[in-house]
Amino acid sequence: MTRIAILGANGRLGRVVARAFIAAGYDVRAVTRTGKLPAELKGASAIAGDALDREALIRATAGVDIVFNGLSPVYTDWSKCLPMAENVMAACHANGATHLFPGTVYNYGSPMPAVITEDTPYHPTTEKGRIRCAMEELFRREADAGRVRTVLLRAGDFFGGTGSGSWFDLVVAAKINKGIYTAPGPADLVHEWAYLPDFAKAFVALAGNLDKLGSYEALNFPGHGITDMEIKAAAEKAVGRPLRMTSMAWWVLRAGSPFVAMWREIVSMSYLRFEPHRLASTRLEAIIGTIPHTSLDQAVADALSDIGIATATGVSKAA
Repeated sequence: MTRIAILGANGRLGRVVARAFIAAGYDVRAVTRTGKLPAELKGASAIAGDALDREALIRATAGVDIVFNGLSPVYTDWSKCLPMAENVMAACHANGATHLFPGTVYNYGSPMPAVITEDTPYHPTTEKGRIRCAMEELFRREADAGRVRTVLLRAGDFFGGTGSGSWFDLVVAAKINKGIYTAPGPADLVHEWAYLPDFAKAFVALAGNLDKLGSYEALNFPGHGITDMEIKAAAEKAVGRPLRMTSMAWWVLRAGSPFVAMWREIVSMSYLRFEPHRLASTRLEAIIGTIPHTSLDQAVADALSDIGIATATGVSKAA
């Protein structure tokens, strides 16, 4: 049985990816700072491992075949990103493990390309974008040197799964119980979203097709390139009633950004909400076959239920 360690197993992405690998029959090791197993990861084993402690991380991943890197520092402090990435590389190298990594669209900067393919050049214009590019450069160097194989799958904004911290639950769906849909940007602007259960299944498919991949791969996951009007329509079907459209109050965040660290970081990435973009792939389907893709209506209904919002087809999952 193939063994995989999920780093960041307490996080939203880590939990969804871990569940997908458990369902696919993998021996899953959930690595968290505390060593406690998230309740929804029945079937996984738990082990403690701090990603900022290199030796501890090497021990936590000993004996695994694959490491999924779902580590995510708090949004206001990305100074830990590169040290964590270096420690993950050391752990993968020490244990001969393949590294799976979720990429972002931060690498492309502003202005955003309307369509992003695997061949679109990077042009980071923010600190977060530059950090992401530096991490990917590190992974490529390790792969080129024959030390660690990395398979990166790039996605847009996440929705789906339990927990909080995404644009979907913090903004878009925050007032749906009050009959309000909140658009983070222009309602007719195309924005790239990734439904997490689909994204996780794509990682499982890549892990099952490593023989088709080289020592370093950076692939795109084309999820839902859609507008807020489309998400709103799907949300209305899910809750069974019309929703009033309102817009996010960016002026408040901009005014307060010099004084509130989180607002400052959000404002620095605000171009993503005002420049249309979507991901396309020229390679993923040839490698894994049919790309996992839940219909928008079903994905939005399930995502709302995941965060405790009752839908017209049943009670909320949190109830």
